[in-house]
Amino acid sequence: MDAPLVSIVAPLFNERESFGPLVERLNALMDSLPYRVEVVLVDDGSRDNTADLIRLTALADPRYHGVLLARNFGHQTAVTAGMAAAMGSEAILIIDGDLQDPPELLPEFYGHIQNGYDVVYAVRRKRKEGILKRFAYSTFYRILKSISYVDIPLDSGDFSMVSRRVVNIMKQMPEESRFLRGMRSWIGFKQIGVEYERSERVAGVPKYSFKMLRQLAYNGIFNFSEFPIKFIIRTGALAIGIALIYLIQTLIKKYVFGTVPQGFTALLFVIILFSGIQLMALGIIGEYVLRVFFQVKGRPLFVVREEIRNGAVRSPDLILNGFPTRTEPN
Repeated sequence: MDAPLVSIVAPLFNERESFGPLVERLNALMDSLPYRVEVVLVDDGSRDNTADLIRLTALADPRYHGVLLARNFGHQTAVTAGMAAAMGSEAILIIDGDLQDPPELLPEFYGHIQNGYDVVYAVRRKRKEGILKRFAYSTFYRILKSISYVDIPLDSGDFSMVSRRVVNIMKQMPEESRFLRGMRSWIGFKQIGVEYERSERVAGVPKYSFKMLRQLAYNGIFNFSEFPIKFIIRTGALAIGIALIYLIQTLIKKYVFGTVPQGFTALLFVIILFSGIQLMALGIIGEYVLRVFFQVKGRPLFVVREEIRNGAVRSPDLILNGFPTRTEPN
């Protein structure tokens, strides 16, 4: 079959409740388009029957390409696996499997790609989620934008369409701690935002735990900002300044006024304060060391257990730095 013009990548983790509506809407979308589109469904080590549903769908309809990972590698890595497997010759659309990202925006996104843009990112105009979660997301995006050395658009997530050349560049970025929205901003080229209203989940419950969200936030901050290291330097300078002021005050009391400073409480406070600052500084440095530690191992980003393409099960391709090296079947 001829290569599709556009690929849709949808990572799935325990999404059996939303799988039916997802396929239904994708089928309706593909049937309405005048050009060929493929869908890459990536199972990220689901514990329910999501992998079986992907396998059955990909075997029955050659427009679907199934990628079943060997275990749960995380959302960002699952998207990376889908992008690596996507065959779209012009563009790749990234959506979430819970249908909070409407796939029906594909024609509008692809129109911008045809007009010379390499990245079309969706900007959330409104989120149908709890007020606390909306506040946390909004605060994080604004903090990240203020401290990042890359211009990461506000309120934009992974829902986006990128050109084939952007995908090829991302294949040369085998970062272990991945933050895809920062990576696509770092690449550059012409980019444009499209506003949309983020819907509620069509079924099931959110799979991103607080721990996973915190790790994603850490990846954004530590991978695309110099602020943590500069924060240590500035805090250290402030601590030295406070210590010098306290030293000068002590010397004045002793040699000018002849009094012995009664500074046990203040001294105890300063010791505890500076000890806390040192531990925090070690923790920040540790985050960088941890990322270097995992990166230098050189392990593949993901392992493919099974791949279904063109209605047939294929042996997993060889993996080089997390991206499959294409091999023809015997």
